[in-house]
Amino acid sequence: MQKKVQLYRLLLILLLITLVVISLFVGAYNFENSVLNTFLNLFTGSERISASDHFVLFQLRMPRIIMAILIGSALAVAGTCLQGMFKNPLASPDLIGITSGAVLFAAVTIVLGASIRPFIPEALHYSLISIMAFVGAILTMSFVYKMSTTNGRTNVVILLLSGVAITALTGAATGMLTYLSTDEELRNLTFWTLGSLAGANWTKNLVLAIVVITGLLFLVGKGKALNAMMLGERDAQHLGIDVEKTKKQIVIFSALMVGTAVSFAGTIGFVGLIVPYILRLLFKSNYTVILPLSIILGSIIMVLADTISRVIVQPAELPIGILTAIMGAPVFIAILIRFKKTL
Repeated sequence: MQKKVQLYRLLLILLLITLVVISLFVGAYNFENSVLNTFLNLFTGSERISASDHFVLFQLRMPRIIMAILIGSALAVAGTCLQGMFKNPLASPDLIGITSGAVLFAAVTIVLGASIRPFIPEALHYSLISIMAFVGAILTMSFVYKMSTTNGRTNVVILLLSGVAITALTGAATGMLTYLSTDEELRNLTFWTLGSLAGANWTKNLVLAIVVITGLLFLVGKGKALNAMMLGERDAQHLGIDVEKTKKQIVIFSALMVGTAVSFAGTIGFVGLIVPYILRLLFKSNYTVILPLSIILGSIIMVLADTISRVIVQPAELPIGILTAIMGAPVFIAILIRFKKTL
């Protein structure tokens, strides 16, 4: 088993490195030298690359790749942890309303931004949508968590139902704002809700890296706890697992990671659903194995989706949320078919 895990880890890492190199050198931009020469010059230093090539590689494409890796790993690990906590393979970060809350606050900023900006420091105007989306995710998470917690104990069923309710409510509010928006606001709102990594830069990646790495450090080590919780919360407690603390950490850090990802890249669905499903086909429900591998596989899916989004309709760009939905919908149907067979 250990050799199998190491083999898959090595293969996934090699695949990720290959995709990163391909993504770095493909797209609408034509390098002054051939791609092969540019690649060799970049990594051997035998010849200086031009200023325009350097700008495209290190200010446009590399930040996008880094953001794709960070967001992919965040969504995958959050989805894996939530599925383990809910004991439900259909669970995802969208389930508890995190994404819908971020979308609502972003919609408020886009449609009513002219009225909000006079009360906000000018230095924050450029990042106002991202900040508001993050605030929306955190507020939604706080509301859902408080609704489902009594005397320090979290009821998973109430948490799930609260997420469904808040998703419906925020969806209605977002729909109202969409109806009231102008043509330009509607266009901005539509593209933002479809997801894109076009706004990636090193500053955003720094903030995203701090949040994601912190979340991963807390969540990846929860494999044994999630394995124990699969037996039932009472059995997990008998095995020495602090079930309530584990659930609280999963909810909080999943919300932090997903909220930050949505605030910078918009709505990107299905990644948290695809990754744990694929890994469970290989390793069953062993979360000590699935969680570390989900970091790599989530990164692979996001880098692949972003690369395709840049080249499939070049020089234009297809929203990445459309591609992840195309990837995720068949997986979702496959899960439903498997469930149907077990009934």
